[in-house]
Amino acid sequence: MDHLIASHRNRPTDDPIFSLDREAQERAKKGESIINATIGVLLNDEGKLSLLPTVNRLIKETPETEWSAYAPIAGLASYTQSVLNDLFADLPNLRPMAIAAATPGGSGALRHAIANYLEAGQALLTTSAYWSPYGTLADESDRKIETFNTFAQDGTFDLDALDTAIGRQLAAQGRVLLFLNDPCHNPSGYSLSDAEYTRLTALLRRHGETGPVSVLIDSAYAVYAADGSRPLRHLGAIADTVQILVAWSASKTFALYGMRVGAIVAVVPDEAKRTATQAALSYSCRGTWSNCNRGGQSVVATILASNEIHAQVKQERSNLVAGLDRRVSIFNEHATKAGLRYPRYDGGFFVSVFDDSPKARGAQMRAEGVFVVPQATSLRVALCAVRESDIPRLVESFARPLAAQ
Repeated sequence: MDHLIASHRNRPTDDPIFSLDREAQERAKKGESIINATIGVLLNDEGKLSLLPTVNRLIKETPETEWSAYAPIAGLASYTQSVLNDLFADLPNLRPMAIAAATPGGSGALRHAIANYLEAGQALLTTSAYWSPYGTLADESDRKIETFNTFAQDGTFDLDALDTAIGRQLAAQGRVLLFLNDPCHNPSGYSLSDAEYTRLTALLRRHGETGPVSVLIDSAYAVYAADGSRPLRHLGAIADTVQILVAWSASKTFALYGMRVGAIVAVVPDEAKRTATQAALSYSCRGTWSNCNRGGQSVVATILASNEIHAQVKQERSNLVAGLDRRVSIFNEHATKAGLRYPRYDGGFFVSVFDDSPKARGAQMRAEGVFVVPQATSLRVALCAVRESDIPRLVESFARPLAAQ
């Protein structure tokens, strides 16, 4: 007799990325020279987690009661309001229309979007190259995932494919929820340009006039981009027609990966609909995790509410961004010389290298002690975790001819 329901009996035992990370760490402990470009955390050139001193000080200074007490279901008001104030600092016209609910990291925001903007059995829409947990989150919520081709032949974002996919979904299921991981797309590293956003907003408005279209900006890596506000600056102009959502996360923004502090943000111009949206998101909080890490919210609220503290944190983070940008520059230099095929890569934690045999390539590199993540048509590189000095070896491993299979 099997007590598990049928659809849950053959779940994977582990996330493939974490499995690769574990193998890399185990081999390194045995003395092998390992390059571990699997996990999306920013490490320094000594292989240690990059942290922000002011954030760590505030963690220690936060009272015990803030760590032990419950937080309100939708999050501390000081936290959600600070997140909104910061997110819309340069877009004051959108701030009065925005609401937020605390979530355990950006993943919680993604979960709430799937549950509240798609009916059971319907599919979210995203790029063909996507962060694999999107599919897990959809499946766990009894939803599906559909994709459109990420890149056109000229290497730009394939807006024609997106246009077709939205039309197809509206016809098939009557609504669309688009996950747009930008800037610094995970896994490709690509960031949309202003020109691409101009076209994107036009096609979204056109489709939004025929049926419910919602766009979630997965902004996990926004602070590592040259222009992290570009998505909202463009998409905010169509908030009267398209539901604009943001998955906000403190994980990368403040190097607080394990705190699991995030928020789902919705821009809703109509007051009655805004009230209903806030209620729906709060209800989802209660029906899943009940409430989030109060201490983590308190730390983030303290940072964002103080101009002085926030400026200090930004300065400390700028050093991390500069270090990552150096890696990006070194990678681009060596990868271009080696003839690697990959998208435009201006910054961020990841880049994907295209390959005709990604599984075989990944296995050969792993045998050489270089760990990357094979995907359908490419291999994802977490450059955020690679020492500057290891980048030439990383590129050499990619460029080496595949052994006969």
